[in-house]
Parts: sequence; C-alpha cells; structure tokens
Amino acid sequence: MASTNVRVRFAPSPTGFMHLGNVRAALINFLFARQKQGTFIIRIEDTDAQRNTDHRGTQILADLAWLGITYQEGPDIGGPSAPYLQSERTDLYTQYLQKLQEKKMVYRCFCTTEELDKKRERQIALKMPPRYDRHCFKLEQATIEQNLANNVPFIWRFALQHEDCVVQDLARGTIDYNLKNFSDFPLTRQDGSFTFVFANFVDDLTMHITHIFRGEEHISSTALQAALYTTFGKPIPIFWHFPIICNAEGKKLSKRDFGFSLNDLRNEGFLPEAIVNYLAILGASFEQEIMSLEELAATVDFEKSASAGFIRYDVEKLRWINHKWLQLLPTEEIAKRCQPFLTARYPQAAELSLLEIAHLIKTVQEELTTLSDCVNALQFYFEKPTMAPELLAPYDAELYRPLIKQIIKDNTVVENGNDFFNAIVLASKEFTIKPKELYALLRIALTGKPHGISIKSLLELLPHEESLTRLEKLL
Repeated sequence: MASTNVRVRFAPSPTGFMHLGNVRAALINFLFARQKQGTFIIRIEDTDAQRNTDHRGTQILADLAWLGITYQEGPDIGGPSAPYLQSERTDLYTQYLQKLQEKKMVYRCFCTTEELDKKRERQIALKMPPRYDRHCFKLEQATIEQNLANNVPFIWRFALQHEDCVVQDLARGTIDYNLKNFSDFPLTRQDGSFTFVFANFVDDLTMHITHIFRGEEHISSTALQAALYTTFGKPIPIFWHFPIICNAEGKKLSKRDFGFSLNDLRNEGFLPEAIVNYLAILGASFEQEIMSLEELAATVDFEKSASAGFIRYDVEKLRWINHKWLQLLPTEEIAKRCQPFLTARYPQAAELSLLEIAHLIKTVQEELTTLSDCVNALQFYFEKPTMAPELLAPYDAELYRPLIKQIIKDNTVVENGNDFFNAIVLASKEFTIKPKELYALLRIALTGKPHGISIKSLLELLPHEESLTRLEKLL
C-alpha cells in the first residue's frame, strides 16, 4: 500500500463524551497515519445542534490527549484545511451545493416528515423497499414557484443516477454499489443546515482525504458519498468499514455495558496505554499482545483488515492487558496515577509525598488490575482492620496465642520491621509451629485479610506501635 500523501481523519460529533467505538476509530486512523508517515486530521462534525453538548469538542480533544493520540491538523492547532469545525464551513458547503444546482443534479423537495413517514409505512406494508418515490423530482416549475412564494419549507435532494458505483475497501476488496437500490438523498435540512452525508463528502474532498476508516454502520452512506465523488469527477478514497464492537450477547455496545464510555474506564482506573493496546489488537491475532502506540503502529497489518460485521468486547481481556501494563510501568508512575484514587477515599493520603505513596504501591503493585484497586489493597494502611470471626474460624487461635504473646513481649522496644519479622521466625521455631497458619493469623490482625502482602512488608510499612496494637487483638 502506497504511503505517499496519506491523509486520514477522525470526525466525531461533539456529544461531550467518547465511547469505545469512536476511540477505536480515532486510534485506527492514528496508527495508519503513523505507519504510512501520513497526516492525521481531527474534524468536529457539529452541524447537528440537537446532539451537540460540547460545541468545539473540547472534551474529545482532551480525551485524545489523555490516550496519547496526537494529530497534525485540528480545531485547536489549525492547518491548511481550516476551519476544522463543520459549523464554520457552511460557505464551502453552499458553494458545492450551487455547483450541483448548476449541473442540475439536485432538486427541491417539499414533502413533509409526516408525508414521508406515511409513504414509508405503506411501502413496508406492501413489502416494498422503503425509498423516496421522487415525487418532487416530477414537480412542474409553476408548482415549485408557487410553493416558494408561499414559503413552503423544502430541502435539497441529490438526484441519483441509476448506475453502479465502485468503492475499494481494505477488508472487502471491491464493493459494487447498484444505485438503483438507493433513494435520492437529502443534502440539506429544512432549517438550511447541511446533512451529515453532504458535509462529510465536501470536507473529505476539500481536505484531500485519501483513506476513510470508519465503522460498519456507515457502509450504506458510503455509496451516497461515492456517487457525489463520481458526479464531481474526483477519485474516491479507499475505505475500511471495520467491525462494530458488540457485547457478550452479540448486541451493539451501549451505555448499559460497562466500559462503553471512556469515562467509565478512566474512573475505574484503566490506563490509557492499556485501552489503546486492547482496541488496537481487538479482532486480530498477535504473537506479542502487549504493545505501546509506537509498537502498534509498526506492527498492525492493514493489508489483513478484518471484514467481520462485529467483534465482541471482552472486558476480562482488557483487565488482563491493564494488569500487564501496571507491571510494566515504573512504580513512581503508578503511584502518581494512584494518588487521586487514594486521596479521594482516604483524606490523610493527601499528606503523603509521592515517594511515600510509591513505597506503599510497590508492595501491592503485582496485585493491581486497575488503579482503583489500590484503594482496597492499601486500606490496611489508612484504616484499622476489623477481625471478622469468620476469618479467624479456620485457625486455632488458642494454639498460637502463647507464641503471639511472646512476640509482642519480646519486641515492645524493637523499632525495625526486619528485626520484628526475624523475631517472629525465631519464635515460631521455639514453639515448633509451622509459620504458614501463624502468618495468616498475623495478617488478619494487621490487614483484616488472611492473604496478601508479606508479613515482612507489612511490618516495614506500618508504624511499630501500630503493628503491636493490632497484634494485641489476637490475645
């Protein structure tokens, strides 16, 4: 695949949040541009006022930055194809509409939404394909002028020529669209704004987009945009309609599914490195699965793009990848990212330095699957544990009580955690007791849990007097 002048784009609607579907779309375009030494463009499709909650896409741009997805042109950094907000490109859309009017490729449609709905319902009832019947294409000029004089609302429709239209798709190869199966489609709305299909086409054409990578759900609109390219005598970009992400039941991922929103994952403590890693390998097979953005850009084979209609989202696989990344990153970096979770749950954590938090994190880092797990893993440090009777039940506390009493008696003045631990080992030998159950009891007293951090690490982390106080509860 040639890499000359590759230009791709990510064009989200500014709805205020990113979900896994559009994160993946941004990522795929980013990786392709990086691999082909091309240009990655961000364009905000803000022409649908009803959906817009973040007009300039500020949150989307912040999310991309958090994920490490960079771009060369966009609304905040400009570029040769500025502006990058559709709402600021209306004059350009008007120019291209006028060109179509000159070619007599468009016509005014005065049909109301109610009329169109009734026609659609009738066609479905008659088991006919629901398509626009070109009623307004056949209007007499006198009728058109009368409607205009009476201020009857209208839209502009594109008059499809019933010919085949061919598109190249990375996964499917050649897609041959028979335009007889499509309706004349709207280019404008009644308020004069421009539709997604038309504005998208004009933007892609004028921004010299060479490859369009987007979800399977857009495959039908591709035919309409390809027809517009053909009308203007311009080469059609190469497409890839990648599979839709579905949940375990095979249904399209939605707000009801955990992880649908990027905020869900971020608030749970998933790492941006893990999220992009997971989405990049989703639906494909890789010998090495844990990869950085740079490694992914060098490894992903776009010549072997998936053509399945959907792929399943596996949150457990994402958790596994996140766990792996938590082992790869430096402890100091993990501590920095855990700090907000700790301070939100334990106000006293705000008094700790980053170095002190890193010291704590080092002892539990292998246990962490997400950043938020640090709250539970380090609870023992910030809150005194309770020894639930059911935790003590499997152990013969009476058997170990003399030994524990001896440990506390001999170490009331010992300040060193390592010395304290060595005293425990010696005492267990003196009392000829296997340490395994003893350690479980000590851990329950120190943390409220029979398993987890080593006794030695616990004694090093907790203040000596605090350790003694907790151990005394076993007596």
